[in-house]
Amino acid sequence: MSSEFTPNSSRSHLMIIRMARILRRDGVDKLLKISRYAAKLALASTTPKSLPLTVRLKSFESSVGVSRKAFRLGKFVQDVNALRSAKPDSPYDALLVLIAYGGEGIYYFVEQFVWLSKSGLIHMRSLPRLHKISAWAEFIGYFGSISLKIGDLRRIGEEIAALELGSDGSGGGGANEEKLRRLKEKRMLKRLSFVQDLADGLMTIEDIRDSKGGILSSPILLASAGLVSALISTHKNWLSC
Repeated sequence: MSSEFTPNSSRSHLMIIRMARILRRDGVDKLLKISRYAAKLALASTTPKSLPLTVRLKSFESSVGVSRKAFRLGKFVQDVNALRSAKPDSPYDALLVLIAYGGEGIYYFVEQFVWLSKSGLIHMRSLPRLHKISAWAEFIGYFGSISLKIGDLRRIGEEIAALELGSDGSGGGGANEEKLRRLKEKRMLKRLSFVQDLADGLMTIEDIRDSKGGILSSPILLASAGLVSALISTHKNWLSC
């Protein structure tokens, strides 16, 4: 008996393989992110900068940072695909989607050249300008992403309120309870994503400011924000597997 292999099933199979590879790559990236910000937090907590352990931690943190950029080569294509497949509900949402995915896509694209510069393949004199462009693009992307999540949380809250109001009556039963449970799980994940964007946005603002001092330049605050973001993104990646 021969099995049919249609073009649609072929595309679905390729999509599954591609998603598995993306999740695996993102998983490695998140582990590197946890390692990097854990090292940053340890560095921020140690006062003697000349200790051998401090020097090794600094070298490790720097190497992991460059490695993460290598793992994200070509990742801007995901944002291009997300833009193409997005179906916003209104022109305002369409603008926010463009800002979110467009900003993030430009950030990942520019970061490729940052990696090339740090790897020595292009001249280091372009590095400060590339850092500034990528930081602003990342900040714009987070602004759009946070704005979208605020709208999503408001809509999910309205749906939950409507279902809870309906469950007080006589309709729905088990189907409503299951939908309510899924909506609450979705809201929790959306809240975690919101916190992650805020943490990443805080670090991006510091990149734009070029460490000009103040509370936002606190190494412990920035390392803690990075670690919170890394743990949330690892949790989300785990749930997607």
